[in-house]
Amino acid sequence: MSIQQLPLNSGKHIPQLGLGTYKMSEADTLRSVGYALELGYRHIDTAQMYGNEAAVGRAIAESGIAREDIFLTSKLDNPNHRPEDARRTFTQSLEDLQTDYVDLFLIHWPLPDKYGGDFISTWKVLEEFAADGRSKSIGVSNFQQHHLEELIEATETVPAVDQIELHPYFQNVGVAEFCRENNICIEAWAPLVRGIIVAEPTVAAIAEKHGCTPAQAVLAWHLAKGHVIFPKSVTESRIRENFAAQEVELTVSDVELLNELDRGEAGRTGYNPDTMTRSI
Repeated sequence: MSIQQLPLNSGKHIPQLGLGTYKMSEADTLRSVGYALELGYRHIDTAQMYGNEAAVGRAIAESGIAREDIFLTSKLDNPNHRPEDARRTFTQSLEDLQTDYVDLFLIHWPLPDKYGGDFISTWKVLEEFAADGRSKSIGVSNFQQHHLEELIEATETVPAVDQIELHPYFQNVGVAEFCRENNICIEAWAPLVRGIIVAEPTVAAIAEKHGCTPAQAVLAWHLAKGHVIFPKSVTESRIRENFAAQEVELTVSDVELLNELDRGEAGRTGYNPDTMTRSI
């Protein structure tokens, strides 16, 4: 099955479906990434914070798949925003990932109370990585609209991606609309609301209608709305199930029914970027 490729403002393309590796152990990472690549996934999402870049790199190397056929994302950890730390740890990430470039590198959090609130200096270092080809595209994660506006005004590069919490219960409408208006690709983390959404009656009804699982129905909603998704799983059957979500074609009314589940800020399950102050 061929995965849809979405264009980025950097001139590159990103597979719309990938595998997330958040909180995966080394053993789980090796097994899950290896299985996903064998199945047909070509997009792997990791981060310095996850502590498994080396396992991701090993799994890719052992897959036998050409590096250029895999879209690889990593992210800058929160303690590493100072320019010299960003340069040093990015070099280490490439070494751990066993590659001389990543396809996408992100600032993981804006961190309003750290570094004097300065993420512009950090972004300019990411621009260096893009200029020398060590990151084919650069972007951000968990940035609100005002963060994006500040960054766009102060620098030369509009982020290719904003990776944000987004799912039927929290559709992050303001940020998502700003991204669409500014040609910033939306990546949705926690696409299944950490599994909670599958018990939603509306989701169950849509899944029954299409002969798919509730999780597949929600992932199909994301795909229909143009989000890039990378659901995490360490279970082969679930990795396979998520991959098959591409075959589910929702109707316009199905999408609208899921749109109506939005709870606004009450639906958020993770940290609010405006108040998230953890440095590690």
